[in-house]
Amino acid sequence: MTSEKINVNTDYDLICVGGGIMSASLALLTKLVQPNLKILILERLDAVALESSAAWNNAGTGHSALCELNYTPEKEDGTIDTSKALKICKQFEISKQFWSYLTTKGLIEDPSEFVQKMPHYSWVTGEENAAYLKKRFEALKDHFMFGNMEFTEDIQKMLEWFPLIAKDRGEEEILAATKMERGTGVNYGNLTRKLFEILENKYDTKVQCNQNVLDIDPDDEVEWSVKVKNTKTKDILHLDAKHVFIGAGGGSLLLLQKVEIDEKDGYGGFPVSGEWLVCKNEEIIQQHLGKVYSKAGVGDPPMSTPHLDTRYINGKRELLFGPFAGFSPKFLKEGSRLDLFKSIKFDNLPAMFGAFWHNLPLTKYLVEQVMMSHDDRMNDLRKFVKDAKNEDWELMVAGQRVQIIKKDAFAGGKLQFGTEVVHSKDGSITALLGASPGASTGVNIMLEVLEIAFPEEVHSEHGKKILKELVPFWKQELNKEIFNEYLEKSNKVLGLK
Repeated sequence: MTSEKINVNTDYDLICVGGGIMSASLALLTKLVQPNLKILILERLDAVALESSAAWNNAGTGHSALCELNYTPEKEDGTIDTSKALKICKQFEISKQFWSYLTTKGLIEDPSEFVQKMPHYSWVTGEENAAYLKKRFEALKDHFMFGNMEFTEDIQKMLEWFPLIAKDRGEEEILAATKMERGTGVNYGNLTRKLFEILENKYDTKVQCNQNVLDIDPDDEVEWSVKVKNTKTKDILHLDAKHVFIGAGGGSLLLLQKVEIDEKDGYGGFPVSGEWLVCKNEEIIQQHLGKVYSKAGVGDPPMSTPHLDTRYINGKRELLFGPFAGFSPKFLKEGSRLDLFKSIKFDNLPAMFGAFWHNLPLTKYLVEQVMMSHDDRMNDLRKFVKDAKNEDWELMVAGQRVQIIKKDAFAGGKLQFGTEVVHSKDGSITALLGASPGASTGVNIMLEVLEIAFPEEVHSEHGKKILKELVPFWKQELNKEIFNEYLEKSNKVLGLK
């Protein structure tokens, strides 16, 4: 039996749990604002960016609301709600500004290793959907963030934009599409590794891998004592920190539930796994360039929005279609099948039951998805690519997502899509729950965490000055001139012109 070794270190200003894009962004932002703060990053697996940040495990779209139709819902009066699209678009530009700053300072040498120019398309079929897309275009086209959007119902134009989808379409088919030329594709796995390299080489802040955080307890002398188990040696460490950030993807909820703060009460989670059809035929891969998002089926959840994506992964151009949903009780891809059951507590039971009862269509959708055969998935793909052949595509399991469940006065509990920062009143502990569009808006989310945890640094004259240089759009009211000026700058620096 391995004996436990107890080590205590009281030097940490911030401990980040999880070696993904969120911890990498927060740690680097914190160091840029105040280099003297001592930071430790703990990762359970033997390398960083192996869970939700991995290239195969997330959408990799550079979610900027340029093509994702679930961010522009149609309201009951028939108008289009553009508020979420405008918010996400601005937040993605904040991410680009941060990456641009790092590139300008020579901390990132070649941004093309993680971000590429990639046109974003929305494409729909049928009279009702075409009418919706036209209304969406009309609602967005005059806003300076979407001023270059193109709309067409012309099959010849679509053949130019995405020939793999548009070919073999009959004249009787009603089609509509929009194009945003300035879209991007992002490899968040590569980006995460680059950010951690900067932290290690420039700021002597190295990720400690094979470290599983078991518990976080209040401490008499410092704020928090973090109990950590080395997955290789089985040694137990007790590390002290003034601030803790829990950014462990789907694993954040289980750890947050152990923390003694009232703000965690009532939160639950619903795990959903993702799957992609990945093209194996190089000739077909080269016929498509871009990200084409369509509309989710009637009654289907936002996570089901089908899209055909070009990706660059490990230096190779890939073509993916999906996502298809699966169900696993695990909260992480490398998690435990007991995760969901462990997450059910007395304080979140009403929310969990309420969310389940009011989301029976989601349960039905997941059951149908799990039961799909390869032929079924290929038939869905053939709605996009009419002549798709079974032998040219294979199924790949993507990452695990945990959607937020929280208390609701009317329904008992509700399922919430998106991300949310949960934190103690004094800001000494923060946790990120939820999923998409997390990675793409990660810099903005981590700026929020930074302000919660270190308000004195953020609001100091030095903090304001450096943040204005890092991310000019943060807390800035935008107009056309400001938006276009900084869009031009970041696109030039990142090689996206």
